[in-house]
Amino acid sequence: MSGFLGIDWTHPSSIGYPVIFGGVLLGSIVPVVPTGAVVGAGAAIAVSGGDLNLVLVVVVSTVGALIGDLVTFGAGRGGRGTLVRFFERRQSQEKLAGAREKFVERGWLLVVIGRMVPAGRIPVLLAAGALDYPWRRLVLAASGACLLWAVAYALLGVVSGGLFDNPLVATVIATFLILIVTLVVGLVGRRREKAREHARTH
Repeated sequence: MSGFLGIDWTHPSSIGYPVIFGGVLLGSIVPVVPTGAVVGAGAAIAVSGGDLNLVLVVVVSTVGALIGDLVTFGAGRGGRGTLVRFFERRQSQEKLAGAREKFVERGWLLVVIGRMVPAGRIPVLLAAGALDYPWRRLVLAASGACLLWAVAYALLGVVSGGLFDNPLVATVIATFLILIVTLVVGLVGRRREKAREHARTH
């Protein structure tokens, strides 16, 4: 099947696209794979002479992330009775109603932020499903969010790939860099959340 999408599928490097897609898809459903590192590693290989196409790396990553997000959202819709009861036990009716209003008014923004913030995506998508956020709006918001996410992590990979000509070294550096960035963003997010909780209680 050589030549499809401009890829020589007989070349060993072509396995990189299924690996990227599978890694991002799996990590988007079950958070056991650092999906940002997968994208960054693919981008680093692409720009350091590893025979991958950077644009295809972004496209494959976006599609894998989108499918994973839709599966997660679908799980929230399918189990919304249980999830709503879960939220109700932990939130007042006023806060639950406020959450619904937020999703109606700026659900797309919550979806985008959830995708970009570590550990924020799954709670947002499950909440959106439980609160009956429309599929059509979710697909549009998630598509844009996944593309933005893929481009952002690919750029981190491009930086390391541009500094190192060896694909293996570039991949290792990109993975390390992305894990550090993810850790820092997560810590900042948790500190901001603690600060908001402290402000609400005082």
